[in-house]
Amino acid sequence: MVVNRFEIYLVRLDPTQGAEIRKTRPCLVVSPDELNHNLRTAIMAPMTTKGRPHLFRLPCRFKDKQGLIVLDQLRTVDKTRLVRRLGRLDPKTSTAVLEVLQEMFAP
Repeated sequence: MVVNRFEIYLVRLDPTQGAEIRKTRPCLVVSPDELNHNLRTAIMAPMTTKGRPHLFRLPCRFKDKQGLIVLDQLRTVDKTRLVRRLGRLDPKTSTAVLEVLQEMFAP
C-alpha cells in the first residue's frame, strides 16, 4: 500500500498500553514520502475530538469535525493497520504540523 505524507487514514491502534491513544481512529501520516513509499510502516499522529489544544496538540478541522492532531503520541504502525484512506489535510494545517515537529525534534 502506498501512503503519502499528510493523508489521513482510519487506523486500528489497539492493542495499546497505559495512556496511549486507543481504538480505531483517524490518523495523520507524518513520515516523509521517501519512507512511506519504501517501507511497510508509516509514522502516524492520532487525531481526536476530545481535549484541548496545547503545545504539541494542533487544532484542525476535518470532514466537518473540529479536533486535534496529537503530535505528542506519534506511532510507527505497520500498513496492515490502515483500514481506509479518509482524505488529506489542508496545506495550512500541514505547514503547522511541520513547524511543531521541527520544534519537538530540532535542538
